[in-house]
Amino acid sequence: MNRKTIVSAALACLLLSLPLAAQDDTARVSFEAELGTIKILSHTYRVGAEPANTNFDFVNQGGQEILFPFGRLTAYLTLRDRHQIRFLYQPLELKTEVDFPNTVTVDGKDFLGATRMTYSFPFYRVTYQYRFLSGPSFWLAGGGAIQLRNASIRFEDLSDSTLAVSQNLGIVPALALSGRADLGRNWFAGFEATGIYASSALFNGADFEFEGSILDASVRVGRTVAEGRDVFLNARFFGGSAAGVSQYERTAWSNSESPETENRIASVTLTLGATLR
Repeated sequence: MNRKTIVSAALACLLLSLPLAAQDDTARVSFEAELGTIKILSHTYRVGAEPANTNFDFVNQGGQEILFPFGRLTAYLTLRDRHQIRFLYQPLELKTEVDFPNTVTVDGKDFLGATRMTYSFPFYRVTYQYRFLSGPSFWLAGGGAIQLRNASIRFEDLSDSTLAVSQNLGIVPALALSGRADLGRNWFAGFEATGIYASSALFNGADFEFEGSILDASVRVGRTVAEGRDVFLNARFFGGSAAGVSQYERTAWSNSESPETENRIASVTLTLGATLR
């Protein structure tokens, strides 16, 4: 994760929040930032058909068994207390170096010995939700989301010029649900979930059969410390999968040479966050 990006965006959020007091009651803008750590539970990756290419285990073979920094930034636009649009940016970049004792084959290229790996998978997400249930101390909302993935996965042999790189920019639709309840004494609890599983061309964001899934689900407990200011502790499960044979033409040199890929990841995060309304 690029810490300069997080700091710069947080400062921008603070500057943009200055005119919020002039808003009317029909539209409210708020900003949220989280910072903490991510633990990869499982992560396998393959480019090219088996058994010629390795079903690589990033956790046990690729150095992802440790904790990594994690953060996300969200801007909210709430209209008439019922409609809400969320703009989310989540950076994610995991860099590791491992001395491979056995040959690992990625996209038809062999790696043995000292190897650098970069798993970069940041994404942008726009979510619309409607509060279909609400009361004096709670609300529930549901809707849909569009996620833009911006993936770049690289294996680099540190002893020669061998490099395997696979980059992809794509759109993923998903469903979304969230809620919040006041617990008294300025404490609150909340949850949110965004996810989808699809294997048909109609729903997976492609125009051909390709398995894809995402699940981003979290629970939080927090406290309102001042008017329009919340702090919270958030626990999150984040995972996804992509598997199949792409029918897109290889138009960029940074695309993988093989059209067949499989990428499955599951992780948990723990963050501290703050909301400015």
